[in-house]
Amino acid sequence: MSGGMHEEQTGSRDFRKEIVFSLALLLACYVAWLAREVLVLLYVSGLLAVALCPLVRWVSTLRVGRWQPFKGYAILILLVLLAGAVTAFGFLSIPPVIQDLQEFGREMPTRLPEILAKLQHIPFADRLQAGELSAKLQGFASEAAGYMLVSIRSWAGKLVTFIAGFVLTIYFLVEGDQAYHWFLSFFKPESRARLDATLQRAKTQMGKWLLGQGSLMLILGVSSTIAYVLLGVRYAYALGVLTGILNIIPVVGAAVSLVLALLVAAIDSWGRVVGVAAFFLVYLQVENSFLVPHIMRNRVGLPGLGILAALLLGSSLAGVMGALVSVPTAVLVSVLVDEYLVQKEAA
Repeated sequence: MSGGMHEEQTGSRDFRKEIVFSLALLLACYVAWLAREVLVLLYVSGLLAVALCPLVRWVSTLRVGRWQPFKGYAILILLVLLAGAVTAFGFLSIPPVIQDLQEFGREMPTRLPEILAKLQHIPFADRLQAGELSAKLQGFASEAAGYMLVSIRSWAGKLVTFIAGFVLTIYFLVEGDQAYHWFLSFFKPESRARLDATLQRAKTQMGKWLLGQGSLMLILGVSSTIAYVLLGVRYAYALGVLTGILNIIPVVGAAVSLVLALLVAAIDSWGRVVGVAAFFLVYLQVENSFLVPHIMRNRVGLPGLGILAALLLGSSLAGVMGALVSVPTAVLVSVLVDEYLVQKEAA
């Protein structure tokens, strides 16, 4: 009799534990959904820190004779170089653009007939009149100014998010080892070593992804700068640098670069617009058919279809930020799946 009561009490306690666990799990999922933006920011910052670790280690190993000047200061050196590069780019590229915009505003009344004459060669554009075009331009300018005023709060929020992500990435680089070992402490000792080896392998693959992505950015930046210079496009060097940097954002970065280059080329002549469009068309064919398969596939060990699927999923889930980390996330997932789910044949 007492044994049956004991089993009933034990079953009742187990049932209560299951209920409490289910409620706690639902509560945790609800809190995670509410804080999804913060969790995504933490994940992206941690992932970028993991990808940047090989670069930090390489800087720390640089020697001048027997002296290692950057040991212990590698992160600071990288931050100083990044800040210097951004400052130099701003001082060299922004003043010419502002000066040209001011000149364009002053010369707009006299250049309007010339612009209208160029538009006459475009189908259906010959119906535009100078007064109508001027009114449309003024309306567009006023609407753009109003949109800028309304979206200041949104841009300020995005800037704060970017700064927070930047600071979090630095913290992960500095204190990442402590956080990593704290994470491993949640697993049993017998499975901890296996998980550690798997994550270290994924970390190596992510470092290779960063190297491959940097190679693609450098190739596009140099080739686009040469193309812009040969075509006589304004701000050729600034546009080339910006094109290479934006290439770190898959798909979206190339689209933004193309639009900017076409707009700048359209200031002078339609021939330059055609030249810029032809360059991007040829380069995208070369990149998709040769560069990405040979560089990224060999670096990250993923097929082209897997990379494309990761880009589509990342961009649909988290926009530009999701596209940015989609490939290293796919690398992490593939390593974990290969270790824990794939049934390997015995050697």
